[in-house]
Amino acid sequence: MKEYILSLDKDYKKITSGELSLSGKNPGGDEISFTNYFITLKGRPFMVICGEFHFSRYDHHLWEKEIVKMKMNGVNVVSTYIFWIHHEEVRGEWEWTGSKNLRAFIELCGRHGLFVIIRIGPFNHGEVRNGGFPDWLYGMPCEIRGNDEEYLKIVSDLYGEIGRQVQGLLYKDGGPVIGTQLENEHNHSAALWAHTAGVNEKWCPTGSDGEEHLLRLKQIALASGIDTPLFTCTGWGGASTPAGEMLPLWGGYAYWPWIYYEKDRDPGEEHPATPEYIFRDKHNNSIPESYNFKPKYRPEDYPYACCEMGGGMTQFYKHRFVFDYNSVPAMTLVKAAEGCNFLGYYMFHGGSNPPGKTIPHTNDKATPCISYDFDAMVGEFGQIRESYRRTKLQHYFFTTFGEQFCKTGTILPENASAISPDDCQTLRYACRSAEGAGFLFINNFQDHREMPAKKDVLIVLQREGEALKIPSRGTLSIPKDSFCLYPFHFSFGRAHLNYATAQLITKMEAQGKEYYFFCTPFTDSAEYSFRAEGISRISGSRIVSTEGDEIIVTAGRENPLFEFEDEGGNCFAVYTLSDEESLNFWKARVQGRERVFLSGTTVMPFEDHLKLESENNPSFSLKVFPDFQRIPEYCGTPVTVGKGDTLFSEYVFAAEKKEITPAVRRLSPDRAVLTFTQEMFTGVEEVLLKIRYRGDMGQAYIDGKLIHDNFGNGTEWVIGLTGHRNDILEKGLLIYISPLQTGFRINSQSVMAGWSREADESLGEILSIEAIPVYSSELHNV
Repeated sequence: MKEYILSLDKDYKKITSGELSLSGKNPGGDEISFTNYFITLKGRPFMVICGEFHFSRYDHHLWEKEIVKMKMNGVNVVSTYIFWIHHEEVRGEWEWTGSKNLRAFIELCGRHGLFVIIRIGPFNHGEVRNGGFPDWLYGMPCEIRGNDEEYLKIVSDLYGEIGRQVQGLLYKDGGPVIGTQLENEHNHSAALWAHTAGVNEKWCPTGSDGEEHLLRLKQIALASGIDTPLFTCTGWGGASTPAGEMLPLWGGYAYWPWIYYEKDRDPGEEHPATPEYIFRDKHNNSIPESYNFKPKYRPEDYPYACCEMGGGMTQFYKHRFVFDYNSVPAMTLVKAAEGCNFLGYYMFHGGSNPPGKTIPHTNDKATPCISYDFDAMVGEFGQIRESYRRTKLQHYFFTTFGEQFCKTGTILPENASAISPDDCQTLRYACRSAEGAGFLFINNFQDHREMPAKKDVLIVLQREGEALKIPSRGTLSIPKDSFCLYPFHFSFGRAHLNYATAQLITKMEAQGKEYYFFCTPFTDSAEYSFRAEGISRISGSRIVSTEGDEIIVTAGRENPLFEFEDEGGNCFAVYTLSDEESLNFWKARVQGRERVFLSGTTVMPFEDHLKLESENNPSFSLKVFPDFQRIPEYCGTPVTVGKGDTLFSEYVFAAEKKEITPAVRRLSPDRAVLTFTQEMFTGVEEVLLKIRYRGDMGQAYIDGKLIHDNFGNGTEWVIGLTGHRNDILEKGLLIYISPLQTGFRINSQSVMAGWSREADESLGEILSIEAIPVYSSELHNV
């Protein structure tokens, strides 16, 4: 047995206000303001869950559905870049319609109760051509990204256009726009001017005039009517950060494909294990700086907030990787433990680069022309990934118990931050605690490494001479590559939970009780330790021990529910979900009250119906608690009632099964023409084409026009076809695998200016093609 002792004697967190000159009220008097540690909404701590979704990279007809998916994950703020090149590709010709309709996108976010942060540039990057600058800016007589007056005049035109689009939608007007990011990575990052690629490779500057430039941009934004409670800027990499006037935002990524563009970097070199999964304290004046966090202010003066926690990563041409979706919730765990009460993901939702008017593609040259899937929690075609399902559990916890959580401070074991990312043996753990009560974080995940299970672990939390052992009897076993968040000294009315080896998700009132939902991440059972004092009765699950002042209850898949009553007569119920069940857990307001659901489908509530999506499975099962007041209807017929369980009622129904088999005409091992029929697209939400291949790149064309591409990394290439249905039906779809070449060289041995590319070996082959239906069903009478 290995014992780990952590003292909580110094778990007092000093929370003050007044350092940030940022705040704002809406017409109803609801104020957004700031302490030095968190945002407040209506005077109460507000835990921010912010997800990046680029409206101009997605079909506007589908925005609402995808916004609802974000909301169902627990996101409460949507952030979005406004890419200048998407809106003024041609000087003076502004585009704000269709999928570039910023106003309509913001209105949809507001309709579903989500706040919005607009990232207005002028420089954004975001793997967009020129970092978002339109090509014509290259030829203007000014120095960009600084206080050159001619440049600022042009920026005023941009901000003025944005200001007109958002008028009436700002928080002060009763709208959802609460924040504005100015510039991006100023004095830190730049981008290639795309038209110079392959010639003199000219890059735009990283910026000049430092904080003064950011302050000038803020003045221009305010003068343009962009007046929000929150102004932000990026803080990492020594970027310009006029703290006090703007909130610096931070982040971190588990995948760094850009490092393979360094001059002497071997493209075959193994990606390093990143320091992202080591616990640190990012809100502590005695630790003025740490990995990827070197603020130009005292850390405790302002909240530690993030806008670019890696919700995925896009493939770069020089570095292909297979993304580990568990890297996202593991990072969420670490950032929250570090003192972050403002979790922001880039990207949360993938997309596709729109074509240009005068240029064929608007991507950064290192990344695919069309695809910006980013391996995000919600994919380029609305796919729900494991990262979405696991962060959903965390986000439900943070939003349900945010007021309590935001007031807890970071407590680390000695030398916790000195652990090497390559150290896969040392247990990584931390606490967030206030007055002895809080949450234990355990991280056994490390990117680009396999973390072995940690067995026979005993954690002892000490405070004021008392010791809490977790567990009180026996030891913990931490599965390989896992992570968890356990509550300790948690109150249920007058009843007291000493600890639980289960992760708290959410709670709600129903049937005269408070129901609490927990899960057992990466395991199947959990232990709950209560003080006997304060509990008048307890029943259900398996009561292991009632010795002394402790009651121990075990719960899991076979016995998920137990109930108890405190000495004040308050009734509580605890339901424990297995790891597998928890990934299918949803929470939403339906039929006038909060309900929880278990379903392997994607659950999306709308005003007059409940929409469910399922990839390649026409059978739908929806478990609900509390039960619906009315039996829902599918296609006008009451839904069949299923078995349910001790708590949930179940409804089952099925869509018509669809077999989609396009005609495939092989032109060569690396080329094929696909032909579809109208019937193949009928009755389904989406058709996903899944292709496996060997080669360098996959490219899909309709009548010579590139509609999608993929950098080969050994995984399947996925294309959503429904948005191109009419063209595909009329003209067919060509799949081409650009070959992977070795030993290539340029042959220019000609006296007539002729040259060619030769290679020792060229490999390009389509291995398989499969079309998968995405079924969609609407339940009415809900």
